[in-house]
Amino acid sequence: MTPICRPHHRPTPRRWAALLALSLLIAHPGQAQTLKKPALEALVSSPRTAATADLQAFMAAAAKAEPAAAPAVAAWQAKAPLAGDNLVNIGRLLGVYNRVHNEAAVIDTIGKMVALRTVRDEKIAQHDNPAIVEFGKLVESMARDFGLAYRNVDNRVFEVTLAGGGKDTFGILTHADVVPAVAEEWVLDDGTRLDPFRLTRVGDALYGRGTIDDKGSIAAVLYAMKTVKESGVPLDRTIRLMIETTEETGGDGMKYYRQHAPLPEYNIVLDSKYPAVVAEKGAGTLTVSFGIKSADGKAERGKADDKGPVIVAMRGAASANAIPETATARIAGGDAAAVAAALEQAKADFVRRNAPRGKFSIDVKRDGDEVEVKVTGASAHGSRPEEGVNPLPRLALFLQASGVRLADNHYLNAVRYLNDLYGLDYLGNKMEVAYRDAFMGPLTMSPTLVRERGEYVDVVTNVRMPRGRTPDELGARITKRIFGWAATHGPVEIKYDQGNWMARDPKGAWLSTLLNIFGDTTGLEAKPVATAGSTTAKLMPNAINFGPAMPGKKYTAHNAREYKEVGDLNLDMQMFTEMLVRIGNLDKMQ
Repeated sequence: MTPICRPHHRPTPRRWAALLALSLLIAHPGQAQTLKKPALEALVSSPRTAATADLQAFMAAAAKAEPAAAPAVAAWQAKAPLAGDNLVNIGRLLGVYNRVHNEAAVIDTIGKMVALRTVRDEKIAQHDNPAIVEFGKLVESMARDFGLAYRNVDNRVFEVTLAGGGKDTFGILTHADVVPAVAEEWVLDDGTRLDPFRLTRVGDALYGRGTIDDKGSIAAVLYAMKTVKESGVPLDRTIRLMIETTEETGGDGMKYYRQHAPLPEYNIVLDSKYPAVVAEKGAGTLTVSFGIKSADGKAERGKADDKGPVIVAMRGAASANAIPETATARIAGGDAAAVAAALEQAKADFVRRNAPRGKFSIDVKRDGDEVEVKVTGASAHGSRPEEGVNPLPRLALFLQASGVRLADNHYLNAVRYLNDLYGLDYLGNKMEVAYRDAFMGPLTMSPTLVRERGEYVDVVTNVRMPRGRTPDELGARITKRIFGWAATHGPVEIKYDQGNWMARDPKGAWLSTLLNIFGDTTGLEAKPVATAGSTTAKLMPNAINFGPAMPGKKYTAHNAREYKEVGDLNLDMQMFTEMLVRIGNLDKMQ
């Protein structure tokens, strides 16, 4: 019999070295330990790792710079199965590599995304919005370049998939749409004017609409997926990124998606805060409408008459879910010079008396026969009124306290409503519905927006409802209080849409993994938290939020001058990368 000759493939020198190192490390497993914040930051700042040309060189440099990483690197180089501390450390090293090599690319991507004005346009369906269509094309191009699968679900959700070896999938949810921006409010303290839809870096801050909510998260997680794909680290679970397009206006896109695609059983949302959010308040919109009438009771809009000074216009936020930066009222009729003088005389004392509840200013400007009153406070996300100073109720109180006798009309009735049922309180005390949950915090009710709509003037209030009431219970109490007030002040119409609160069971291997990632990366306390925000996590099974807002910092989403700190973006890149590696390889999620 003729012997069969097989070619003999000798391992390369690098392969021999990796196998030898791996065998030694297997013989001495106690040397392994997980990398934590000091070691990770040292690797980020090390010239040795920063100068590496590719992932292989980076891993070799990291193993030399940080001996605790050597066992994991040896296993990765030998393509051995990764588990335990080795899997953790590879996830962390990939996060460092992502930060060191991709930060500039991520910031550039955020800039391209911010330039796309993905604000909802009421004149067209959001899935036909040209900015949304272009956003999908941008994501598709990146996915193709990164070797990831892409699917466009009718411009409602853009999917990017990193395939795993098992049958399970875990989901990551973000959103491409943003809230409107009032351009004149985007001015820095030094007078620098910013374009909300152009990324501007000032020091460590990246200014632009969507930088923290939620385009920064999209860019960071796409590059995390790219990094994991390039590493060759096998995943037991497929990772599906879902970029929704209507989160800021009710989540219709996700509702559509649920009818056209099976949902992952477990989902992580990148649209709130760290360490990990397991409970959300329910978001509500309360609209109280006043029929438009002139000072003599006739239906008429925006005109003065001989009844004296009258409010002819008011404005607050550009969207209901934002605490405005400014609120304005225009007064016409009567003696404009006398009105302006009276308001000027009253403003200093009013500001002094109310300054302890938040810094704000008042500007009075005469414009021909009209007078404009502008109150400037501090913008905030609608779910976090405590982080801002709401100028709208301060404007209403000032108009009442100024001593100027304003003629009765729809705007004056709106002012009375704001003063009688809110004042400077946002906890529902004057509305007689205040309560709080020990974990989720208090009910908040923030009037944010005033608008003319057909034959009505609307006052819109952003409501955040914690555990302790049902939407129907809270709605019944609020409407009863408002109708009781209206009995002596004139008729109103009420529309109230209240979402329910959500609370997840704060247990399971996936939750403890996320908390471990956050704690070891940041050195901060890592425990489950609640948020006043309301995200599409409510529409997904087993969904919790992981970032991107850091504890102890103001959340600038929906603010004038929204920004994302570069340092925090780097931490997102670090933690998202490790999250993909570790959640993608958990034996069991629960």
